[in-house]
Amino acid sequence: MTASAARAHEPADVALLVEGTYPFVRGGVSTWLHRLIESLPEVSFSVVFLGGRRADHGPPSYPALPNVRAIECVYLFEPPEHESAPAFGRRHCPMAAVDRLHDVLRSPDPGADPSSPFRELVGLLAEPRGVTRWDFLHGDDAWFRIDDGYRRTAPEASFIDYFWTIRATHAAVFTLAELARRLPPARTYHAVSTGYAGLLGALLRHRHGRPLLVTEHGIYTKERKIDLASAEYIPGDGDPRASGFGRRLWLQFFHGLGRIAYASADHIIALNEGSRRRQIHDGADPVRTRVIPNGVDLARFAAIRRARPEAPVPVLGFLGRLVPIKDVKCFLRAIKTVVARCPEAQALVVGPTSEDPVYARECAQLAVSLGLEGRVRFTGYRPVEDVLPELGLLVLTSISEGLPLVVLEAFASGLPVVTTDVGACRELVEGRTPEDCERGPAGAVVPIADPEAVARASLALLGEPARWRAAQRAAIRRVDTYYAEARVVDAYRQLYREACAWRA
Repeated sequence: MTASAARAHEPADVALLVEGTYPFVRGGVSTWLHRLIESLPEVSFSVVFLGGRRADHGPPSYPALPNVRAIECVYLFEPPEHESAPAFGRRHCPMAAVDRLHDVLRSPDPGADPSSPFRELVGLLAEPRGVTRWDFLHGDDAWFRIDDGYRRTAPEASFIDYFWTIRATHAAVFTLAELARRLPPARTYHAVSTGYAGLLGALLRHRHGRPLLVTEHGIYTKERKIDLASAEYIPGDGDPRASGFGRRLWLQFFHGLGRIAYASADHIIALNEGSRRRQIHDGADPVRTRVIPNGVDLARFAAIRRARPEAPVPVLGFLGRLVPIKDVKCFLRAIKTVVARCPEAQALVVGPTSEDPVYARECAQLAVSLGLEGRVRFTGYRPVEDVLPELGLLVLTSISEGLPLVVLEAFASGLPVVTTDVGACRELVEGRTPEDCERGPAGAVVPIADPEAVARASLALLGEPARWRAAQRAAIRRVDTYYAEARVVDAYRQLYREACAWRA
């Protein structure tokens, strides 16, 4: 065997476990991941992408990188290709281990540790004589437990809705268990969220005894709550429109997955202190938590910064996915007010529409109904370097964020920002420490879902060049001092080195 062939059979240093993002969906998390992989050429990676259904995803949006050995794609809400009953007889399925884990996850004590019953269950999930998908979908023991759970927790609801929601939430667990059984081992596992990616990481952590890192760009359970509130449907067979309990069951399920990931992880990483506190509140061990903020490649935006005019151009830009959590409709309603008071103003809506085409169409229709034809352009995805030079102001109207990379990219290009008060956005704009706050605001922070406040803040910055220039100076100093990408890369390089050396 040649040296190169031998290396190909070695475990990857880091297996990245991602849900619904890289390499198929453009956005902050995907960009962050691509840059991290690209900046660590000495580290070998594999990528496990977890999607809903194959039809929801087209070709990769990012080019292949030489240090990525393999990309595995798994679709959680598609039926398995082969499913058969166990080929042997047994009196009972070992469901008691499932009961013990559920008891811990249902405990009102957020400090109740699910790691011990989960470890017990890992040895049974998807094993021929353990708890299998067939047992869950067709076995008497599972049926009796579903019936008992319905009678105890939701007797006033439709049993049919309850039954299919339980099936939809739990069936994907067996897909992940089967995946964990067949995936080649890696030296380290890095889940880029809790949820299904975090559960897969926990399964692999306990199966192979290798370290697990969990990074949350936004708090998964919080963002799924927002997604479910605005969803037309829930992936799988459940439909939340039947009653509120369907959403409640999904949220309880996601919260349980989060606790399992936190209990299994060696390092739990947040992008800001507020998110770290939320992780601890949701059950993370404070000792294992830490903050590593996002960073930006300053050199990539240096030319844009140098070419930035002294006074702002009256062009406002939204850059991001066209999905409800970004509240693009709030941006459009704010533009209606801006245009009424500043007739020369224009706006760009820049971002992919494939993740939620229905919402994207609604945004385009709203722009027409507001009379913004000719004032707002929907461009689809464009590279951020091409868009930022055209703007006088970046506007972020999200109802949930972690530490948005697009804000740092705007700062690096010399562009002030108006943003809602979510995630780390206030500390980005106003400063994180007393020394940082002395630099002044790098734009404005406004309440969530308040188009008038967005419009007022935008008009104040665009209408007062001196104020805009002061915000620009604060943005540049802040990003140069605290948010250089090299800091982020060095932090993960050290974490990976330590993890890969553990029990090497």
